[in-house]
Amino acid sequence: MDELFGFEHVGLTDGGTAVLVDVGVAVQADGITVVSGPSGSGKSTFLRMCNRLVVPTTGRVLLRGRPLDELDPVALRRQVGMVFQRPTVFDGTCLDNLRAACARNEPLSPAAAEAALGRVGLDPELLGRDAKVLSGGEAQRLCLARTLTTGCEVLLADEPTSALDHEATAVLEELARELADGGMPVLWVTHDRAQADRLADHRLTVEEGRVRG
Repeated sequence: MDELFGFEHVGLTDGGTAVLVDVGVAVQADGITVVSGPSGSGKSTFLRMCNRLVVPTTGRVLLRGRPLDELDPVALRRQVGMVFQRPTVFDGTCLDNLRAACARNEPLSPAAAEAALGRVGLDPELLGRDAKVLSGGEAQRLCLARTLTTGCEVLLADEPTSALDHEATAVLEELARELADGGMPVLWVTHDRAQADRLADHRLTVEEGRVRG
């Protein structure tokens, strides 16, 4: 199977504390790879290294064989999109939020914006609503729609459903499966074993800064 991300002797030390220790694993280029482990084990740090939100102290991370430090960070983050544990919406309407993700020379049409919301199970009528008044589940789905609007080829998801109810969680899980089945690799961090069982095509486990397949 093709390799999406490669970690070569990757370590991270923060204030004298080892966060990740000599990580040497490959992330497969298909399906959903679930990254699991206890709180504080280094799961989120591992994920954030995949788009250079965190830079290793030692070793290197590669994307399809190319070291990340050779890539422009902005271009990398458009290629490798990320959804965080808690949704962060921008000021303005939902439409403003979606348009903020587009390149300046590629304006988002109303039809494309409606399709983006529909893809994550949101009513297109929300486009004109102030994004700050959305519920937690709606805001998280808007953030996912905004990330997908960048045209990313890979999706990183850092416990995106941990603060959501069952219905909103199901929507995001179904969309992750749809994306993966459609050819977009997904890396999904969770501490929920049942969710890992539902989603995982591949698994990585992080314990005390060490990652194993």
